[in-house]
Amino acid sequence: MAQAEPVSQDFVPVSVKSTSAQSEAKGFIEGQSLSGSTRNWYARERATRAPLWKYRKSDGSLHDTHSRDNWVQGTILNYSSGFTEGAVGFATEVAAYNAIALEQGRAAVAGPNNRTLTHSDGDVIGQWSKMGLANVKARVSNTTLTAGRQSIDTPVIAYIGNRALPSSFEGVTIRSEEFDNLAFDFGTFDRLSQRTEQGTSKFVAEYGDRAFEADHVNIAGVNYQPLKSLKTSFYVSNVEDLWNQYYFGANHELGDSSVLSLTTGLNYYKTKDEGKSQLGEIDNDTYSLSFGLTHQAHNLSFSYQQVNGNEYFDYLHDTNAIYLANSLLSDFNGPNEKSMQIAYVLNMAQYGVPGLKFNLYNARGWGIDGTHYTGTGYDVKKLDDENHYEWGIGTTYAVQSGSLKDTTIRATYTAHRASKNQGDGSLDELRIVTTIPFNIL
Repeated sequence: MAQAEPVSQDFVPVSVKSTSAQSEAKGFIEGQSLSGSTRNWYARERATRAPLWKYRKSDGSLHDTHSRDNWVQGTILNYSSGFTEGAVGFATEVAAYNAIALEQGRAAVAGPNNRTLTHSDGDVIGQWSKMGLANVKARVSNTTLTAGRQSIDTPVIAYIGNRALPSSFEGVTIRSEEFDNLAFDFGTFDRLSQRTEQGTSKFVAEYGDRAFEADHVNIAGVNYQPLKSLKTSFYVSNVEDLWNQYYFGANHELGDSSVLSLTTGLNYYKTKDEGKSQLGEIDNDTYSLSFGLTHQAHNLSFSYQQVNGNEYFDYLHDTNAIYLANSLLSDFNGPNEKSMQIAYVLNMAQYGVPGLKFNLYNARGWGIDGTHYTGTGYDVKKLDDENHYEWGIGTTYAVQSGSLKDTTIRATYTAHRASKNQGDGSLDELRIVTTIPFNIL
């Protein structure tokens, strides 16, 4: 194996940044921008064993179905002002979200779901809009306070952008980047605007009983890079009356990818019930460990993930706060579950086609056991030595130049097979997503 260049393993001392972002502010109008994107999102799902979805006919009768088709056009128009000049700078960000349902059949969409917005009876809403982002910002030096509806990406609360439109949050955050290799995050939130929702809602668990809501979510975190090749992060969150969650992550790179490089990733979550413990007792330790080998155009990775706890590893509903290596179509997060994944990525830039990539993977989970669970917040007691596997193949192309530069086209085919009581079921999914960015100002 080729050794990394010596500089890549150098220690990075903590030092104050020599420049201030606020000192370079251009002004409220001078620094403004108007941009956006439009995304065509299509997914075709087929259950291969028992039916997985239901739909209502116009007469109100409920029917099982083996199929679900969702096709939505989502458009975002984002206005961001520049920061005003001076010791304290002020700015604002506003983004309008619009969705058009291109598939509107009740039986096809099988709603309500998190793909196409429907009424409670499954009748599709053909077109809808909302204010996806609306916030004001104040900045001193390299520290920014943001208040209002915003997007954030951390291991304990994170927007999810794998539908036609992304989710967002209402709250107040502080991001401090006063040091070259050390950054801090603080935040408090009271509402979530889901991917397929016109309004806002309180926070609930992704896998626990959603009858229990959290009025507030509070977070704090630090990102620290002790070596040029090593990045670490530690975050903590308090989901009021549901849980406290602690996260540690590390990513290390070794070697030269033109010959051979090794990337190692570790993610660890500790979750404990807190306050009124509305989901019952939670005592969960979950981690993933991954190794990735890269040689020029080729990347081969191996991941192991394990859940230690009699309940699901859980996170906030309609967020992407699961920084685990085996979070795929399935999260592989059942009680006491162990899973492994092998994945391969081919970057065609090395063969004269920049922007084109292919990937394939296979993941297997086993030992899912909720029979020792004594609480009521999670429906896991019937999970007795359950197992499942998933494989997927995909391709992505990003336009490299011209008026459509940075447009991406992504096509994936995923198959998931599960034992009788495993929660995700057995299904195949074809997904085709085209995203076109644009700039107006």
